[in-house]
Amino acid sequence: MPVKILMVCLGNICRSPLAEGLLASKLPKDKFTVDSAGTGPWHVGKQPDERSIAAALKNGLDISNQRGRQFSISDFDTFDYIYVMDSSNYDDVLFLAKTEKHKKKVHLILNELFPDENVDVPDPYYGLQNGFDTVYEMLDETCDIIAKKLIKLHG
Repeated sequence: MPVKILMVCLGNICRSPLAEGLLASKLPKDKFTVDSAGTGPWHVGKQPDERSIAAALKNGLDISNQRGRQFSISDFDTFDYIYVMDSSNYDDVLFLAKTEKHKKKVHLILNELFPDENVDVPDPYYGLQNGFDTVYEMLDETCDIIAKKLIKLHG
């Protein structure tokens, strides 16, 4: 049974699709599955933001087949690890957790890169194009760390 990892941001069109694509590209597909979701419902069924798709493609990664979905309470039972992009979404996800076991699955993603600093991945949606490239680079570095850790634990 593969280890399941979920990436979560607000709308599931900018940061979490990049994180999903990046982490999935770094893990063996027979042992791990990666998905993403948003805490809000605005982009359910939609492709990632064209700027996220472009930032990924520029780096040889195609995320255009992903479709947005909303985080669900059942995700706590489905996924082994839940990585959240910022403290606001972290609080929203934890609010839905019903047990300590569920809460322990939830992590701020950049704490992998900056332990215990609770740094947010900036939301590039309303920013300039290079914001997507910056987010891509942050998530790429962080997903390297996560992939190595997961492969060591489960690989």
